[in-house]
Amino acid sequence: MHQASCSCGIDIHSHVVPEHFPAYLGSAAPADWPSMAPAHECHRHVVISGKVYRTVSERCWSTTRRIEDMDAMGLSLQVISPMPELLSYWMAPAAAAQLLRYINEQLAEMVALSGGRLCALGALPLQDMDLALAELDYVIDTLGFAGVEIGSNINGKPPGAPEFAPFFAAAEAKGAAVFVHALRPAGKERLVGPAQLQQALGYPTDVGLAAASVLTTNLIERHPKLRIAFSHGGGTLAALLPRLEQARRVFPALQDAMPSRPSEQARRLFYDALVFDTPTLQHLLARFGESQLMIGTDYPFAFHERQPLAAINDAVADVVLRAKLITHNAERFLGLPSTLQ
Repeated sequence: MHQASCSCGIDIHSHVVPEHFPAYLGSAAPADWPSMAPAHECHRHVVISGKVYRTVSERCWSTTRRIEDMDAMGLSLQVISPMPELLSYWMAPAAAAQLLRYINEQLAEMVALSGGRLCALGALPLQDMDLALAELDYVIDTLGFAGVEIGSNINGKPPGAPEFAPFFAAAEAKGAAVFVHALRPAGKERLVGPAQLQQALGYPTDVGLAAASVLTTNLIERHPKLRIAFSHGGGTLAALLPRLEQARRVFPALQDAMPSRPSEQARRLFYDALVFDTPTLQHLLARFGESQLMIGTDYPFAFHERQPLAAINDAVADVVLRAKLITHNAERFLGLPSTLQ
């Protein structure tokens, strides 16, 4: 592999788990209110509903350790967002709002400690639109976040579902970036094998369906200034697009539903480059366009890209195009000042 030749990368996909969770401010904590339990050295167990959901290391909450790793990975800036299971759409709305406010403030503390090396995407209780819009105001206007992370589904409903239209209108109006991450994917019962297959196979499937819902509902046509990105290279979307294009040609109802070609709409969305394969990344560049892909690592979990610049260098020979994927596309997605010369 080519080694990283600069320390200029922007990673738009990394996660945080707080070192502690607060006590519930109410008479009885929800059964799925998270807590931390001691594990082995520098690790803790995230306990949800009385079971260990995941064992995580101090890299999830230590700004110092994170920046040390960023330097080794060739990253100048990392975008932090909550571990997706903490989005808590399944909680009662008031409880979720309380938990997410705490998590958003923990993200803000990490950003403040980072000396400009971190920026954040907050979390919203999208199961209640009024609470979600209020928290969007808080994370953008008060905390100064670049945007928000949302799940690939909200209690089984994809981002393109009509009930989320007020959120996307507000995100566009505020110039907030929206990062869609896989969460509790559909079809888990079809996976045969260890639980980790949910991450390996279920996540990209759900992300592909989430992105397709954005195309089939013309979300980007209705909100042309919306900046929305999808994790895991858009999942299965690149493979679904040719079939969706042909279906639109064959079925008049689909052409009526999608005045613009889905492949054209797809080139207005953003995607991370987290696909672990050079030919696949090259295919995504051809399908989605050189201006729409960005570094994503899924740091600090075990299933993350440890050499993100090398992965792009292996797939892209042109140095100008490399710079887009490594830095400049992420600047556009996040609404940051461009360093493009």
